[in-house]
Amino acid sequence: MSPANILVADDDGAIRTVINQALSRAGYDVRLTGNAATLWRWVSQGEGDIVITDVVMPDENAFDLLPRIKKIRPNLPVIVMSAQNTFMTAIRASERGAYEYLPKPFDLKELIAIVGRALAEPKESAASRGDENEGDSLPLIGRSPAMQEIYRVLARLMQTDLTVMISGESGTGKELVARALHDYGKRRGGPFVAVNMAAIPRDLIESELFGHERGAFTGANARASGRFEQAEGGTLFLDEIGDMPMEAQTRLLRVLQQGEYCTVGGRTAIKTDVRIVAASNKDLRVLIQQGLFREDLFFRLNVVPLRLPPLRERIEDLPDLIRHFFVLAEKDGLPPKKLDALALERLKRHRWPGNVRELENLARRLAALYPQDVITAPVIDCELASPEATSGSNAQNINSLGGAVEMYMSSLFSGSPNGLPPPGLYQRVLREIEVPLLTAVLAATRGNQIRAADLLGLNRNTLRKKIRDLDIQVYRSGG
Repeated sequence: MSPANILVADDDGAIRTVINQALSRAGYDVRLTGNAATLWRWVSQGEGDIVITDVVMPDENAFDLLPRIKKIRPNLPVIVMSAQNTFMTAIRASERGAYEYLPKPFDLKELIAIVGRALAEPKESAASRGDENEGDSLPLIGRSPAMQEIYRVLARLMQTDLTVMISGESGTGKELVARALHDYGKRRGGPFVAVNMAAIPRDLIESELFGHERGAFTGANARASGRFEQAEGGTLFLDEIGDMPMEAQTRLLRVLQQGEYCTVGGRTAIKTDVRIVAASNKDLRVLIQQGLFREDLFFRLNVVPLRLPPLRERIEDLPDLIRHFFVLAEKDGLPPKKLDALALERLKRHRWPGNVRELENLARRLAALYPQDVITAPVIDCELASPEATSGSNAQNINSLGGAVEMYMSSLFSGSPNGLPPPGLYQRVLREIEVPLLTAVLAATRGNQIRAADLLGLNRNTLRKKIRDLDIQVYRSGG
């Protein structure tokens, strides 16, 4: 039996050579090209058992070529490579009918394993899914290996109705992933309904999920639809599922088993057609051992487990994330901001207990409270100062203006080349103190400059001049 023939297309000769060597050592025949036209000619002539192609080719994008390949040879597995390691790249590869998506750089052993798996599978499993829909926005940010694996799993799930269990610490973006599953999946035409179990009183959870009839309990003056009814035909996201009481867990299990439910106080079974995506920041297996979560419900929900890494495990994504959050803040009317190199390094050293949500809050705070266009490391140090850092012998110094300035100066000197900051230090330090002082007073007086000048002990014209010279934004509000 002759070895399988692999068609490899990449305009980078070095990459073609490395792939050729790996595949040849594995016993495959390999044909190499640096353009899409040659690849298309080979495929249209019936050559090749598998295609491995980069997305960006000099003469045509592989995403434009893929539908033509799948049309004439629907059972030909196509493995897509790309250095554009974004969520949408993985989604587009899946939507175009790619067998697998590999972000560059990738492990050659993984490539060999994927090729072997594709050749071993029945040919009909590689048929095109034929969905031409594209998204224009980027719902998930990050190019780290951890996020690349998330993208690949999500891409495989988009055209399924499989129940997904998302685990991860608070602030890692579990609802964002659930929304991506909905917005780019087969149920995107239906509603997306999210419900947080931890935010609902325990005695109202069943009514919240399944609805209730008039008179079902005190205060039920009219029939109310539940979240299952509201999500019909779409996706129901059950966040913090570990906080669901046992009684509600039993009813949810029955819905998952039978595909129907009754409202609270109702007797007629209602058929349901929703995709369930659940999430938890708790270890449900521990809750099972403690008797707080049903094991049979866990296995019903945990069809496809998906763990979101904390930010500290994907810290290389931080520059992309902070830029993204600054852009969002600017769209909301806040001034544009950037970080200097030392500030970015300081952010990377932080542990981020609040994960991506903590970073987003920090970005908005920096955009709103600091007048300078470029945020420096001392500002980040001030923002990230933990209660532990300001406890004990340092607490008295930090709680005084002099102590805060002393900390600022120490950080400034230690973070400067050769231990010395650029000339003009006196005026810069005064400006660093003056701007937050005036900003805080103006905020407290709701932009009333007469009251602010009186509080500061300044002449009103002096205050106006400082506001103008320091380019301080004054936001007025009523009340």
